[in-house]
Amino acid sequence: MPGRAAVIGAGTMGNGIAHVFAQTGWEVALIDTAPAALERAVATIRANLERQVKKGALAADAPPEILSRITPARTLDSAASATLVIEAASESPTIKFSVFDEPERE
Repeated sequence: MPGRAAVIGAGTMGNGIAHVFAQTGWEVALIDTAPAALERAVATIRANLERQVKKGALAADAPPEILSRITPARTLDSAASATLVIEAASESPTIKFSVFDEPERE
């Protein structure tokens, strides 16, 4: 049974993970501190869904429903209700450590 996932990092790996989770019925919080990264991620997911429709791998009416399951967010608070959290943040040690330090502050 699908649940709620949080994907931290909206780059290539993160947006791909969010896409797959949403396509399989999960609600997804796609989290990144950069608004432009979130915009690019959603645009990429939309384009990939459209490509799937053109190939006949996805029903024409599916993309809006799948996209509605993805909620872009800029803070880790959005991960609080997730049953599964996936870290796909930039390969910067500073960023990686901050992702794991923040939940411990609460």
